[in-house]
Amino acid sequence: MHIDLANFTPWSALAGGALIGLAAALLILLNGRIAGVSGIFGDIMRWQYGDIGWRIAFVFGLVLAPILWAICAPGGLAAPRFTVSDPAGWFLIGVSGVLVGFGTRLANGCTSGHGVCGLARLSPRSLIAVGVFMTFGFVSVFLVRHVIGN
Repeated sequence: MHIDLANFTPWSALAGGALIGLAAALLILLNGRIAGVSGIFGDIMRWQYGDIGWRIAFVFGLVLAPILWAICAPGGLAAPRFTVSDPAGWFLIGVSGVLVGFGTRLANGCTSGHGVCGLARLSPRSLIAVGVFMTFGFVSVFLVRHVIGN
């Protein structure tokens, strides 16, 4: 494993995490809702709630924020960006997506809802869910990098 310490930016990561925490806190304080992306997005798909506007705005903000960052960041769209190479291929990505969706429904929430909001509320269910997410994430990375990838 190689960590590029020349481009390691802990301050931007800290600022990003603080902004996510602030947004989650504001959503629960001002709207009484948990910032769980799968639940917010899932309820948009059902069209059964009268509070659909803030959900659409939330998801729109998730999509718009990185686009604005790409345009407004130093160097704009011409700035060098990170690249992702996937040794596993599209099939494994598809299987992974299905498993993540299944796990989200099984855990009755996603990593953002359990990890950011549930742990902050000291929810035992969220602590277990995050432990399971992290364990399977570690196992998946090990399998892809050391068993499947090479």
